[in-house]
Amino acid sequence: MKQNRTYRVGVIGATGMVGQRFLALLDNHPWFEVKALAASSRSAGRRYEDAVDGRWKLNLPMPEKYKDMIVKDASDVESMAGEVDFVFCAVDMKKDEIKALEESYAKAEIPVVSNNSANRWTDDVPMVIPEINDAHLKVIDYQKKRLGTRRGFIAVKPNCSIQSYVPALTPLLKYKPVTVVATTYQAISGAGKTFKEWPEMIDNVIPYIGGEEEKSEQEPLKIWGKLEDGVIKKAESPLITTQCIRVPVTDGHTSAVFVTFEDKPSREEIIQAWKDYEGAPQRLSLPSAPEKFLTYFEEADRPQARIDRDIYKGMGITLGRLREDSFFDYKFVGLSHNTIRGAAGGAVLIAELLCAEGYMD
Repeated sequence: MKQNRTYRVGVIGATGMVGQRFLALLDNHPWFEVKALAASSRSAGRRYEDAVDGRWKLNLPMPEKYKDMIVKDASDVESMAGEVDFVFCAVDMKKDEIKALEESYAKAEIPVVSNNSANRWTDDVPMVIPEINDAHLKVIDYQKKRLGTRRGFIAVKPNCSIQSYVPALTPLLKYKPVTVVATTYQAISGAGKTFKEWPEMIDNVIPYIGGEEEKSEQEPLKIWGKLEDGVIKKAESPLITTQCIRVPVTDGHTSAVFVTFEDKPSREEIIQAWKDYEGAPQRLSLPSAPEKFLTYFEEADRPQARIDRDIYKGMGITLGRLREDSFFDYKFVGLSHNTIRGAAGGAVLIAELLCAEGYMD
């Protein structure tokens, strides 16, 4: 799909790991041109290269075009308003502060595509995996009425870890999953860290990530929910229970999933459902859309974070080890790139979908 215009973009929280990933993904993007960078008052007024001096966390070099850009104060909404058509938000602040900041941008008629969790449970804010629940974007019309805006709104990306198993379960909803058990093995970049900054993670496993299990159990239900009476009402099933564990991996969240169905499919039916599944990004040929959303490996030792996380430039989901279980119906393994598909890349894909559907105009 081609766009007839270029959108001016701002990145709020540009100095953090996810903000840096946004800038790497937006470098030479066919639809989006970064016009403004913003961060905390500590970085405001400085050249971007100086603001992140010694803190550039990606294995890619910093794109030249951003080095001399002057970082704005994220709270100075007015100075951003005339420079951008919409913003990506990935700030590190308290939840109530993030909600207030994102709403202030929306009320200034600047759409916000957020990586943050603060507005994920706001009833009229769509929390979107574009291949799964693009229909939820329709709630934006109700959100605008609440905010009193013409084009300003907030859309959010869900938690990074659930994208290793929710995409796999979605094509199987027709078989009525009843119970899901998922253990996620999450890379250190999910905490915004590198091994240099977090040497305690080398040769270590930490069996706790604050707040992660509640998100992992509840957010899928909103994604699978329905738009009713101007809000997104979460699905009532399946019952999901999780454990979330930090492991010594740079990038890539892996999940071990167990599932029981009301109408148990065959193994062949599950693999075919995964193979056939596509969503709006594939049908619209959006710039960041993976050619295949779900890729299944028959090899017994796949997917592996190190060799499979970058499939389709980090935007694809990989699956493997599907087999019957002695207690549940089936078990399998999933993998997603947490800072690309699970964070900045997922948000960029949401923005592309919003543009394609006319929400940014």
